[in-house]
Amino acid sequence: MDLLVVGAGEIGRWIADTLAADESPVDATVAFADRDPDVAADAAAARDAEVVPVDGDTTHDAVCLAVPMSVVPAAVEAYAPRAERAIVDVSGEMIDAVAAMREHAPTLERASYHPLFAPPRVPGNVAVVTDAGGPDVDGISAAIEAGGNEVFETTPAEHDEAMETVQAGAHAAVLAWRLAGDDVREEFHTPVSAALDEVADTVTEGAPEVYAEIQRAFDGADDVAAAAREIADADEEEFASLYEAARGDRDGRQRHE
Repeated sequence: MDLLVVGAGEIGRWIADTLAADESPVDATVAFADRDPDVAADAAAARDAEVVPVDGDTTHDAVCLAVPMSVVPAAVEAYAPRAERAIVDVSGEMIDAVAAMREHAPTLERASYHPLFAPPRVPGNVAVVTDAGGPDVDGISAAIEAGGNEVFETTPAEHDEAMETVQAGAHAAVLAWRLAGDDVREEFHTPVSAALDEVADTVTEGAPEVYAEIQRAFDGADDVAAAAREIADADEEEFASLYEAARGDRDGRQRHE
């Protein structure tokens, strides 16, 4: 498979490495395109890959878009003509991405992938909407699984709704806790606060523009803020009710696991 990866950041490099890995069932060669030619050159040099211009006319068996969520529809329109057999994305938003692929690449294999982890923490779970399957999309999924990841099917609506909780809401809650808290001696940490502190370190090790994109793309932060306000304003009886509601949510999740 001749693969063009558009976007040579962490996720673009991850998909390139995954498809070209020794354990991959796909015999892949990779080219990178990035609006920053130096970034593309750096990614390509480390992988014996090719660099092609973002506004070029090269065509490839498959195109993978590893670009910010907000520009995926425009990127699909721009790069679909350069895909001969398949177009996929690994952006993290699926409703608009899949709609754009259906509109601009109706005859191609199409899939939207979302690695639910940062590349330094591979392997992990990868959500996928296989909108129009075929041998290239099957090969990409198989290569991701061969890297030790768990690939699971979803729908665009189910995925984006879930991201309101597991990304926008979770990140907002963790960042708010870190911003609201004071520095304390290590000895004062409880098991809960120590775990939160570790999670906050994980969230804040990334790029702020990536997390800002998530907050713009998905609702969730407002619900977290509203729930925190409810807790802050609750009297003893209201707090007990909120606590029991949270316990019920937890028990419900445990029953479904």
